[in-house]
Amino acid sequence: MNYARFLTAVSAARKPSPIRMLTELQQRSPPSLISLAGGAPNPNTFPFQSASITVRNGQTVTFDEVTMKRALQYSASNGIPELLTWMKNLQKNLHNPPTASYSPESGQMEMCVTTGSQEGLCKVFEMLVNPGDNVLLDAPTYSGTLAALQPLGCNLINVPSDQHGMIPAALKEVLSRWHPSEVHKPGSTAPKILYTIPNGGNPTGASMTAERKKEVYELARQYDMLIIEDDPYYFLQFEKPWAPTFLSMDVDGRIIRTDSFSKILSSGLRIGFVTGPKPLVDRVVLHIQASTMHTSTFTQLMVSQLLHSWGQEGFLQHIDRVIEFYRKQRDAMISSADKWLKGLSEWHTPSAGMFLWMKLKGIADTQQLIMEKALEKEVLLVPGGVFMINSSEPCPYVRAAFSLSTPEQIDESLFSRPRNRYSTP
Repeated sequence: MNYARFLTAVSAARKPSPIRMLTELQQRSPPSLISLAGGAPNPNTFPFQSASITVRNGQTVTFDEVTMKRALQYSASNGIPELLTWMKNLQKNLHNPPTASYSPESGQMEMCVTTGSQEGLCKVFEMLVNPGDNVLLDAPTYSGTLAALQPLGCNLINVPSDQHGMIPAALKEVLSRWHPSEVHKPGSTAPKILYTIPNGGNPTGASMTAERKKEVYELARQYDMLIIEDDPYYFLQFEKPWAPTFLSMDVDGRIIRTDSFSKILSSGLRIGFVTGPKPLVDRVVLHIQASTMHTSTFTQLMVSQLLHSWGQEGFLQHIDRVIEFYRKQRDAMISSADKWLKGLSEWHTPSAGMFLWMKLKGIADTQQLIMEKALEKEVLLVPGGVFMINSSEPCPYVRAAFSLSTPEQIDESLFSRPRNRYSTP
């Protein structure tokens, strides 16, 4: 893997903050160190003293006075050590990434904590994407990704996909505009980045097969591209064994993976992770130092205490309970769709995630339908156009989420009397 192609995209002016370096040095030093260097406030002036948080299973996460002082103070930009260690062990056990044993310069697996996976994605994009770059992604795709990429002035190139995710033959066709020998030539316009949501994709619910991932990875090797594996729904795969990840196939150190606890522990705690080759993750950490400084120490400690009390086995048992809930929600959605929408729309049953992606028959664009007629009936879905590279083009799709509503609400609010609710004027 030639990281020069990617590291040149990083601003040379982005260097470690001297103040942050001193602060983090102090945090790693023994308590006997007398520091007059850091600009951290004195925690004795903070009004919060202790806390006890009850978990659904009856356990408690307790912050005594000493822990609370730490929780309310600045911490390392890459994340608190005990949470990072726990997560690195989990990644190794789940994915067995070949890069875990590599040297740093060869793309050794590294991780950092981010304020949700969205922060990680934004910082990766800002690090790697320059104006005029060609970026590949499967469209439709997550609207937050489009919002992060479009201001960067890059050219977004759609790679066709279906219910099984990105189509390797279609990716090969797109890449045929360039020759692999051109990739490293000065001024080459060959794409450096391919972005995909491999499991339970937002909005389509599509999940890539293992065979497709292998084919896509080989094309990435041929054209020396990075793959950004945005996988917030990895833990919401309804069937086991779970699909192998791009990270598990990564022999070159060309995968940057984003994970999230938003769907399985809490969306409001804002805990996400970036996993990837150390030369690139280190630069994400520099970006964090210069912007958000670090993810909330309080929420990191809260999650870390819970994970350590559960252990990996307890964590995966929790995941099984979450999956069972969403599987029932998915089944309720499909049951209602079969009952009310046969002949009116088309869909594929998602094998992961929270969404059903439907194509409405006989309707060229769902924007007005959803924002006016459906809303009048107190029904809210998302018109498919917001997930397209060009959102102004007509789109016959809608996204229905089955995460929050009860099965009864799904049946009544979304699918009963469809001809009255969704028919055109």
